[in-house]
Amino acid sequence: MKCLILTGSRNPDGQTARIAAAVGEGLASAAADAETVYLPESDLQCCRQCDAEGWGPCRSEGRCIIEDDFASLVAKLRDCDACVFATPVYFGSLSESMRAFLDRLRRITRHETGKAGVTGKPAVAVCVAGGGGGGAPQCAQHMEQTLGQAGLDVVDVLPARRQNLTMKLDVARTVGRWLAGGPSS
Repeated sequence: MKCLILTGSRNPDGQTARIAAAVGEGLASAAADAETVYLPESDLQCCRQCDAEGWGPCRSEGRCIIEDDFASLVAKLRDCDACVFATPVYFGSLSESMRAFLDRLRRITRHETGKAGVTGKPAVAVCVAGGGGGGAPQCAQHMEQTLGQAGLDVVDVLPARRQNLTMKLDVARTVGRWLAGGPSS
């Protein structure tokens, strides 16, 4: 099994990176391969709402006209068997890089061409809040909705916070092992 872990965290040693790595450890313990991509390190622009109606080739052709790393990231997503989306929580919502990627993904998946290799793919959402941690559930709900709008099969949502991170790392490893075995098992 091949899994793609997309993280919206800029800090490779931070809380979000730690929990994403724990999912990766669980995947590896079940003989799955995982690639982690840090979205803030990618050239990833925000949607331009190309035409007067706020759309463009995303809606009519299932592709985005912006020439950045988005198309190669979508190709990686299509090529994997399952995916994990991990984001730090900012103001009760997704990180800016995760939002930029998912906003464009759900736009291209309005068209049949854009849905190819995305629709029905098992996905896990991970939302990690620092500070008081109160925004994790709200972010998790938003992430689940957004991934579902893109056609992904959200099989688990894992909200975490600074205060329960140690316990959630164990949960994340379990989620990785479970995802590697096929979520229906």
